[in-house]
Amino acid sequence: MWQGTYTAIVTPFNRDGGVDYGQLSALVEEQIAAGITGLVPVGTTGESPTVDVEEHNKIIEICIATARKRCKIVAGTGANSTREAIELTQHAQHAGADATLQVTPYYNRPSQAGLIKHFSAVADLGLPVMLYNIPGRTGREIELGTLLELVKHPKIVALKEAGGSVDRVSQIRQRCSIEILSGDDALTLPMMAVGALGVVSVATNVAPKPIVEMVAAALRGDWPAAQALHQKYYRLFTDLFLDTNPVPVKAALALQGKIEELYRLPLCEMTAAPRAKLAETLKALGLL
Repeated sequence: MWQGTYTAIVTPFNRDGGVDYGQLSALVEEQIAAGITGLVPVGTTGESPTVDVEEHNKIIEICIATARKRCKIVAGTGANSTREAIELTQHAQHAGADATLQVTPYYNRPSQAGLIKHFSAVADLGLPVMLYNIPGRTGREIELGTLLELVKHPKIVALKEAGGSVDRVSQIRQRCSIEILSGDDALTLPMMAVGALGVVSVATNVAPKPIVEMVAAALRGDWPAAQALHQKYYRLFTDLFLDTNPVPVKAALALQGKIEELYRLPLCEMTAAPRAKLAETLKALGLL
């Protein structure tokens, strides 16, 4: 049910420092026109740490209202506080989101038992949960044994896997049937080769249609077509991480004329050398 290509959509800002909701709607329309399966607002790429609760909720509302059921909305409502994650998820549920993305609580580094209690409390609300494993950012991995306990909950339905290991996908697939999506564009095809069903992508902000086609080709077993697209866009996949995500992807969108290149501190603009490298890649791929 959760296979396909999902865009971890950026949050555009205005010159006055506020969220540009009109531009956000335009980005959503562009993604839907490209055939995206779903959108994931207010995740890492959506700068969730620097938007306030009111903005967070409105971003999700705008995505849902603009999409009008033409694609799935997996609302980023994770937090390092279970109470906050529940409150954000309740809002997304009432707003009409199709699912919630729940990142491993960060900074406070809970035990595996704490992770089970945390994710289960959110799942008890009744909205389908896509777990998000990204230990490089959160400091805590969802261990395999923990995942095996969590998948017993009927509302824990998918996993965004961003631990950087294709082998982990194989291990999970051998032990349980949870639907796995790559959380790393460069590993989408390798992970799909061993059983993942798609991607929650950063690169689709910049080049949605080719990645939709790559995932669709892999899902239908057309590996030569999928491999050709992977090879062509691999340079983009890597260059979008020349700086901390989402700095490069917002720089790329600004170069394309789709958003203003604005961040909230402590994020700031790329330095000259990586920016030039990213621009060169965009030009080489015909994206500028």
